[in-house]
Amino acid sequence: MSTRRSTLVATILLASACAPRTTAKSADPMDHMDHMAQAGDVRGAVGLPAAPPATVTPVRQDQSLPAGFADAAARLGKSPRHGEWAMIASGPAPTDSIRLWVVYPERKTRAPVVIVIHEIFGMSTWVRAVTDQLAADGYIAIAPDLLTSKKLAGAPDSVPVDSAVAAIRTLNADWVQQQLDAVAKYGMSLPAALRKYGVVGFCWGGSTSFAHAVHAGAGLGASVVYYGGSPRSEQLASVSAPVLGLYGENDARVDATIPGADSAMKALGKVYEHYVFTGAGHGFLRAQDGQNGANLAAAREAWPKTIAWFRKYLGA
Repeated sequence: MSTRRSTLVATILLASACAPRTTAKSADPMDHMDHMAQAGDVRGAVGLPAAPPATVTPVRQDQSLPAGFADAAARLGKSPRHGEWAMIASGPAPTDSIRLWVVYPERKTRAPVVIVIHEIFGMSTWVRAVTDQLAADGYIAIAPDLLTSKKLAGAPDSVPVDSAVAAIRTLNADWVQQQLDAVAKYGMSLPAALRKYGVVGFCWGGSTSFAHAVHAGAGLGASVVYYGGSPRSEQLASVSAPVLGLYGENDARVDATIPGADSAMKALGKVYEHYVFTGAGHGFLRAQDGQNGANLAAAREAWPKTIAWFRKYLGA
């Protein structure tokens, strides 16, 4: 698959996956299995490890930004930071547990915690690379594998795309929030951590990040939403954390949820800043070589805004 086609497929899959959530089921994205069947090698398109290495060429090696999907594995392999897998209890039953990818910053002082919420494609090498970049920016970064309990075939970051999508569609939204609560508690209990945390999510994870601001109330320090749908206006009264929304212009379905959230958050006296990046598509931080340069331009604007948001509300 060519670079241009794999970028297009990734954009189509990501955009179709991130309709706003309105039901108790955590994810019922539009039925995009047809897209997957037509795409052929979708693993390369979404940046998972089984993609043939010659299908995509990285567009840059900017160490101040997270890796795009093409260079995520290489960047992880060269990272000087300590990253490790952990398994923690996440509920009352002995079988309630969740797998985490944890990366520590190189710093003398204790650090705030940032939880990284993966896309509808589940844990991936790209998500782990984003987590590593947050640690490079000074945070204890933790990416929970929200499909741990599904016991899917494959390594944690190489589950087949169709299996991950189908499994996420079965997750209950309240259960997902309980898992994030457990991750936050664990993260803030680490000896190297401060007792404050934020969340950032992408696509399905972006919607979940905004939903966590609704759920967590005053316990959450900051939320960042990358191209995820907003909660219903009547749900926003419980939000205490400041929310930053980062969106692509060519993402009409998700962008249609911005005005309602903006109006409601303003009326409620909540902090909600949002930016729509000209010409960028859905999934622009992952697909940085897409949209004729607009995705990369969006990434170069969005990531500094993300770090500035966490610096302002969590410290560094």
